[in-house]
Amino acid sequence: MMLRCAHRVARALRWVAWVMIGLGVHGAMAQTLVMASTTSTEQSGLFKHLLPRFKADTGIEVKVVALGTGQALDVARRGDADMVLVHDPVQEQAFIEQGHGLVRHAVMYNDLVWIGPASDPAGIAGKDGVLAIRRMAQADVRLVSRGDNSGTHHAEQRLMALAGLDPSGKGFKGLRSCGCGMGAALNLASSDNAHVLSDRGTWLNFRNRGQLRILVESDERLFNPYSVMAVNPARHPHVQHALAQRFIDWVTSPVGQAAIAGYRVSGEQAFFPNARR
Repeated sequence: MMLRCAHRVARALRWVAWVMIGLGVHGAMAQTLVMASTTSTEQSGLFKHLLPRFKADTGIEVKVVALGTGQALDVARRGDADMVLVHDPVQEQAFIEQGHGLVRHAVMYNDLVWIGPASDPAGIAGKDGVLAIRRMAQADVRLVSRGDNSGTHHAEQRLMALAGLDPSGKGFKGLRSCGCGMGAALNLASSDNAHVLSDRGTWLNFRNRGQLRILVESDERLFNPYSVMAVNPARHPHVQHALAQRFIDWVTSPVGQAAIAGYRVSGEQAFFPNARR
């Protein structure tokens, strides 16, 4: 009888152990955060540098949905992400005003650069991003446009408007809209020896450069700020707001900001921290 009871106790203890293991696995799964972000943060290599550090400090894993800024914000509007990290202040402000997101936190910045053939057929080399696209249109040179409602695409449209061009690209004979991410747009430009507007981080991490090089940089109108926002839990109660806030607190802290500053490609800093705390 005592032996039978001992076996029952042992089975009960094993059952409890399996339940605890199951709960542990479930708990680990619950520590996963979904972030909708831009293709530039992923394709520049920043997230491969940054997110393992965040996980090491907090135990939270971040799954990234990398799309153009407009698409990333749409994912968040549907409640399919817990937070967004993007780079288009106009779209970000609309996202907040529509009640989809909470506070917009500045995280970092880099700049946009005009990439083109080293031969510079349109004569755009210099520091004027607006004059550059006007000359490209006048010379009918090839230009690959993201065409994907991304922050970079919207920046290109703003430069077109400032240059007196139709922001849709109408009348720009050499413009080719790819509806693609930054890496794919750079690959198309390289294969076609064309021009393209790129964030510096992705360009630095890009290896298939062919005859392309930076032709225009250091124009203040090419400033490229990134912000992070938690999705509003009042709009989408299922989102993991507490985990999103932990990431926001971490990435805007001295530790997270130092991690951003420490990311370099070929010795060059790709992003510059600018959190305001």
